[in-house]
Amino acid sequence: MIKTHTFVTQVQHAFNQWRVFCFGILLALTLQTQSANATAQFDSEQINEIVYHIHTYYVEDIPLSNIQSSNIDTLFEQLDAYSKYLSEHELDAIFSAANGRYTGIGIEVERVDNRIVIVNTLPGSPAAQAGIEGGDKLVAIGSDDVTSKDIEHVSKLLRAAEFATINITVERAKTNVTLALRRQEINLESVNSKLLKSGNGYIELNSFNNHSYHDISRHINKLISKNGSPLAGLVLDLRDNPGGTLSSAVAISDLFLQAGTIVTTKGRFFDANQRFTAQSGDILNGAPIVVLINEQSASAAEILAGALQDNERALIIGKQSYGKGSVQSLIPLGNGTTALKLTTARYFTPSGQSIEGVGIKPDVIITPQNLSNLDKTVIMTDEQTTNLAILAKLDSHIVTAKKLLKK
Repeated sequence: MIKTHTFVTQVQHAFNQWRVFCFGILLALTLQTQSANATAQFDSEQINEIVYHIHTYYVEDIPLSNIQSSNIDTLFEQLDAYSKYLSEHELDAIFSAANGRYTGIGIEVERVDNRIVIVNTLPGSPAAQAGIEGGDKLVAIGSDDVTSKDIEHVSKLLRAAEFATINITVERAKTNVTLALRRQEINLESVNSKLLKSGNGYIELNSFNNHSYHDISRHINKLISKNGSPLAGLVLDLRDNPGGTLSSAVAISDLFLQAGTIVTTKGRFFDANQRFTAQSGDILNGAPIVVLINEQSASAAEILAGALQDNERALIIGKQSYGKGSVQSLIPLGNGTTALKLTTARYFTPSGQSIEGVGIKPDVIITPQNLSNLDKTVIMTDEQTTNLAILAKLDSHIVTAKKLLKK
């Protein structure tokens, strides 16, 4: 699988609040290299602090004897891909992402065949306004050639530009294009919605941040108002959603559930073992729900899909999800300007199934060809007559969901 990174969210993890210890709070798919650990310099006191936290709180009990400054990187290599040392900048990025804010140019990238390819641009972002497009390959940042550089290097160059105008050169159709833009603070919209045919609603949830619960509630109430009556059903699109805050996943699940377990977490220390249950009240009053997932739906998105599936509240359709079933905690180091992001627990669906390495299996598996036809932009715009067949397909799944939920 291609390792993905997004400048949109830096490290799409988040938090509830900053305490002396922050446990069980980070849920997101972010495949990162651990090169940052290699460049960080630790004194003996910092090493001892890091070793203590790993020995005490890491989800697995691993031998940590005789750790010296010369092999601190070996220590991090013993951990999973989600555990790492966070610099002050990376920690600030987490705080901003959790609050739906991001400072940058608004591009999402992934590394393909040793080239950094732009996957998407945020609507209204400097990159979108400058004309950068999905599929463009990064060539240069200012005068620096980045064709063979890694994502971390490119990110550092962009941060160094601060808020000054900078030239970004991209390769498009084998031709280089240079565009001028500058970084700015961008508010990330995690929710979009559309009223579909027959009084059904469509909600696209892009990530789970501290505002997502309220945004989902607001969009559903807006759809109900626009429909003039309660929704007949809801299509909840979690495709390509990498996750976010645990509290947001639990709260959004609770919106649609009258009772039952939402998710449980299990780890080696007491506070890592938790069970989250739904409270009475269903914002849709029992109207059927269809949840769309794919192989990039991960972590908090899998918690939501698993909670609705196991409680027989929704029909899950699409492709099997990513399978990121671990919980990361932020543990502040020193004076709190840096932190250790550490995997402290695994999470399990209401039926007791672990998601790690497995994912959520849809009730209705849709072939890649059909799933690609259920394009988000097509659903959202609803402008072409060819869309009617797609919308009819969505409506038919809602009918199927209604029949299943009545059993």
